[in-house]
Order: sequence, then C-alpha cells, then structure tokens
Amino acid sequence: MIEILEGAKKRLTELTEVYGKVFVRLSIKGGGCAGFGYDWKFENESGPDDILIDGILLVDKMMEMYIMGMELDYKNDVFGANFIFNNPKAKSSCGCGTSFSI
Repeated sequence: MIEILEGAKKRLTELTEVYGKVFVRLSIKGGGCAGFGYDWKFENESGPDDILIDGILLVDKMMEMYIMGMELDYKNDVFGANFIFNNPKAKSSCGCGTSFSI
C-alpha cells in the first residue's frame, strides 16, 4: 500500500520515541489549498479497521483509496526538514507538498 523509505521510517521511529507512543497514524482530511491534506497523530493502539505498515504507521482502510502506491520519504537539509509524499493518486498538489487533489 505505502512504501516507507529508510529516512521516513527513521524519523517516524524518532518521533514515536519523543512522544512516548507506539504508532503514527496517517489520515487524509478535506482542506488545504489543493483539496485534501495529510493529517498526523500519535497513538498507542491500532483499531480493527487499521492497516499497519512497517510496524509503525497506521492507516485506516477507508484512506487506502487516496494513498495506494504512495512512497513516503523524509528530507532533512540546510533548507529545512519535511516528509515527502510521492502519491501516484494525486493529480496535483500544492507548492508545500502537504495537500493534493484527486
């Protein structure tokens, strides 16, 4: 469903340790300048409708249609640090890369 690249998995692991949680949840919500936005939460338990990816990322099955085939990466350089969403379902995205349209 989602491929989590090494840099993203390392950062997700660091964040769960900092916040004392087991999982990071990735959701899709309406909004943002392109129509949909990615939303993050930290959680200790998964639900019956969750898909667990690489032992750390939770995605509700209802979100699957929006992110199927996505590649999640993390970039940290002198200009800043951010997650990079390479989402083949996105027809367009905003300049900051955190919202998209289908």
